[in-house]
Amino acid sequence: MADFFTQFSCHLDVCSAGNARRAEDVWGELAAELYREDGGYPGFQVEVDHEHGPGALWIHSDEYGEPEHVIRFVLRCAEALNLQGCWGFTWSQSCSKPRLDSFGGGAHVIDLGKRQSIADIDCTRFVAENMPQDPALASTAESVP
Repeated sequence: MADFFTQFSCHLDVCSAGNARRAEDVWGELAAELYREDGGYPGFQVEVDHEHGPGALWIHSDEYGEPEHVIRFVLRCAEALNLQGCWGFTWSQSCSKPRLDSFGGGAHVIDLGKRQSIADIDCTRFVAENMPQDPALASTAESVP
């Protein structure tokens, strides 16, 4: 049996220790909402990374991350804390055994001031969308006698 993983590690600078405490409240509100909706919890952890500043939030997942939950959290922090600028993160998808279509990843960029996503990419979707549709252009292998 194979285990599938989604992992990430990134910072969100919320500018102050007070904002970091408020961001932890936002995380708690999101956790309660996810539990009410489907009995789940956020697919990530948040900790203040004092080494990088009083408002540096370390957002990470060990094995089973949920990038969509991170996006919801960051957009809510942007609203609650009036964050400005752009922010983004990347994630990886892997598997404990070699399986087709089990490896990839993605990235997402958010305009914090506008409170909206501005770009994203999913590696699996990227490959599918950019493969030639013409069978003549697809890779073929000839057998060697």
